[in-house]
Amino acid sequence: MKDIFVLKTIIRKFSTIDECFKQEQIGKEDLIITNEFIYNSKLKDVEAHIIFQERYGIGEPTDEMIENIRKDVPSNTKRIVAIGGGTIIDISKFLILDYEGTIDQVIMQEIPYKKTKELYVVPTTCGTGSEVTNVAISELKKRKTKKGLADDLIYPDKALLIPEMVDTLPYKFFATSSIDALIHSIESYLSPNSTLYSRMFSVKAMTMILDGFKKVVNDSKENWSQYAENFLIASNLAGIAFGNAGCAAVHALSYPLGGAYHIPHGEANQLMFESVFNKYYEKDPNGRIQDFLRVLSEILDVEKEDSLKALFELTNQILKRKPLSSYGIKKEELPEFVNSVIEGQQRLLNNNYVELSSNDMLEIYNNVYDK
Repeated sequence: MKDIFVLKTIIRKFSTIDECFKQEQIGKEDLIITNEFIYNSKLKDVEAHIIFQERYGIGEPTDEMIENIRKDVPSNTKRIVAIGGGTIIDISKFLILDYEGTIDQVIMQEIPYKKTKELYVVPTTCGTGSEVTNVAISELKKRKTKKGLADDLIYPDKALLIPEMVDTLPYKFFATSSIDALIHSIESYLSPNSTLYSRMFSVKAMTMILDGFKKVVNDSKENWSQYAENFLIASNLAGIAFGNAGCAAVHALSYPLGGAYHIPHGEANQLMFESVFNKYYEKDPNGRIQDFLRVLSEILDVEKEDSLKALFELTNQILKRKPLSSYGIKKEELPEFVNSVIEGQQRLLNNNYVELSSNDMLEIYNNVYDK
């Protein structure tokens, strides 16, 4: 027997962070993991213990960052409150685990571990969806790649949605995070692990995100925040979808870009998005991708045969895709990226719409290398 749908996290929505802290009774025995700019602009004078993530390293999670923060977690902490984007949330997921060894060994499933703390999450971007998933990602420095841990132990206990925590996000971070959420919804829709239940969340998420993108393009991009609540909820729905059905090749192929060149996660996904889906269509144009194209054509109000092109034109207006070569990536590195993906990302590749060979993956990289 297989579960066809799982949602283990309680989801609550609040008007303000003050209302949230009061109702959830956040206080002296709690540990808040956040960024200093979030604390100064949104929190201030809270009674809980505070750790500022950026004091341990800049950028997305690394094993070194996680281990150094772990040393400073008070021994009596029973509840961690993660207030931030994907970096904060993923680090906090690792911090609720207790183990003898290193986080590299945990992620590689080489040592036992257990959950010893509760986790509450307040997302401050509209993309990760990590507040409702059992996955956390970290760069493994010695391995020069990013890898995820997928385990029900790291499901957050509560996701606390507060639109005011998102509406001051700079446009670039909105663009990368919301495109990440869109890709969550689309990859999970086409995953062989999807069900009727998960696809309902996928479709609603992609509808809200793409409708929002059309409004953002028609308005001034800097005014995107008037739609912040919709994007926050859509990201949450996409997280529920991919938490059940999984992400696939877009994410898998993006990880070497983040691990080797520190390209932000959502931006790396945008680099791979079009080329992966063109390859999917080339390999199996008559399978369930036709259902996806039908949904897409209805959302974008275009003919089905034009829907993929319209999708990529719209996302390119939100965040323009640049060639891989513009990041300093060397063409001779691409086969190494493919090997890294095959070796380390089978968890994601198993969710592909169709099987991709090493030659397929190399072609996907080459297709976006200099154009």
